[in-house]
Amino acid sequence: MKLLNTEAKKYTLGIYEKAINAKFDWDTKFRIAKDSGFDFIEISIDENDSRIARLDWNNDQIYQLRAIANKYGMYFNSMCLSANRKLPLGSLDKEVQKKGLQLINKAFVFAKKLGIRIIQLAGYDEYYNESNQETKHYFLENMKTVCNLAQYYSLSIAFESMDTFFMGSLTRILNVVNYLDSPFLGIYPDIGNLTQFAKENFESEIELAKNKIVAFHFKDTLPDKFKCVPFGSGSVDFVSALLAIFKINYFGPYMIEMWSENKKDETESENIQKLKDAKQFFETMYEKALLEYGKNR
Repeated sequence: MKLLNTEAKKYTLGIYEKAINAKFDWDTKFRIAKDSGFDFIEISIDENDSRIARLDWNNDQIYQLRAIANKYGMYFNSMCLSANRKLPLGSLDKEVQKKGLQLINKAFVFAKKLGIRIIQLAGYDEYYNESNQETKHYFLENMKTVCNLAQYYSLSIAFESMDTFFMGSLTRILNVVNYLDSPFLGIYPDIGNLTQFAKENFESEIELAKNKIVAFHFKDTLPDKFKCVPFGSGSVDFVSALLAIFKINYFGPYMIEMWSENKKDETESENIQKLKDAKQFFETMYEKALLEYGKNR
């Protein structure tokens, strides 16, 4: 019997906003994502001024965007909040710290109104300047405020496993998460990034963090390249990674992280095909891992 307002999918699968050509408006972006077979879009609030400006939208603008998502039977499940690279919480400049917290507060309000469930935070105490014990101290102290804000707005926040040593492994992230001790703070592993920092103990890392994992980024990487690596051309063993995920009885979302080249002459159908190819790759890896998992049970 099929119950009303329920789903029977093995998983929900999202696509990163930046995988869709930036020249398209939001209606077209959602149509591309829908026609490619995805369930949701992960919105980006990065250092780009036009994306940061979204945090100053009025209610009409925000709810209009939410209506577009509803039109296509889709939603924003998560936000990649990386704008704090230029306003890091661990900055030695107290004014930068203050502005960084203000940005996060505005992002939380924006997310709440847009119906976003998960805010992915970039785990950088400093990005463009040197990291040291003092910057790490400021980062942790300011994260206490961020956790309180997440609780106030009833939002899940999570650290991504990053492309730098500070939060490159789940063990290191878990140390921070346990220190902050907030029920609203979790971990958002990036399969590609984690492979480069914990390839030999990937499974044990997943097992260790299993009770804090809220979502997974699906991305290929190389030891010296963390972005724009075509699926299948990197060094990520996706079948083994997914096997490790199956073993922790994970039922949360997956999100394919990839980047459009933003070519001016790219057509809607061309963008759709690229997304379909990525989705097909994910599905192939998932089914291979599922078959292997069944054999070992």
